[in-house]
Order: sequence, then C-alpha cells, then structure tokens
Amino acid sequence: MINKQKNIVILGASNKPGRYSYMALQRLKSNGYTIIPVHPKYKEIDGIAVVSRLQDIKDEIDTLTLYINPTLLLPMIEDIIKLSPRRVIFNPGTESREIKTRLKISGIECMEACTLVLLSTGQF
Repeated sequence: MINKQKNIVILGASNKPGRYSYMALQRLKSNGYTIIPVHPKYKEIDGIAVVSRLQDIKDEIDTLTLYINPTLLLPMIEDIIKLSPRRVIFNPGTESREIKTRLKISGIECMEACTLVLLSTGQF
C-alpha cells in the first residue's frame, strides 16, 4: 500500500456499495490516502469516521471530490472556500459553472473528471 500522506474529502460519501462515492472511498483507501467522508446521516463507513459538515474538518485538505447535486452545493460554496482544498473534483453530474467560477476566483484548482477513472489511470 502506498501512503500518499494526503487528506481527501468525499462530499456525499455513501455506505451503499453500488454508489460511485462508495467505490471511490474504497479505491482511495486501498491506495493509502487518508479519507474524510462527509455525509449528514452516517457516523461511519467501513470503519472510517464520517464528518457531518464541511465546517467540522480541521485538517489540511489536498482534494475535495464531489458526489452531490450542484443545487445542494450552492449553499456550501463559502464552506468549501474556507476549507481551501488544493483542488476540487467535479464528478459526473456535479458540474456547476457558477460554483467552479467562484472556487477558481478563490485560487482553488477545479477539474471536471471521474475520481474512479483518475485513480485507474494513475492520474489522481
């Protein structure tokens, strides 16, 4: 296992094996990343403590990978900016020009990509 020493936030993490956010959590975990899942309803996913809100994260964040509808993201823009991740990955279905523009203005790298594809091709 490769220890990446990077904190990765999964916003919209799920405990359901059929969900892409769950698959991403598993793949990131197996690649040695430190995972911080965020979901208001779960306490843990596969032994990893879940944070209910972005405001509760105190660690430095390398990547925030998104798995929630853009309409739910709009009220979280300021929280994402305060979290100040190096980059935000907009997975398919989460894209939002408004959010992307605001984040870029704040100096946060944004990319529209699939976390699972980035991991499988060594581009994560």
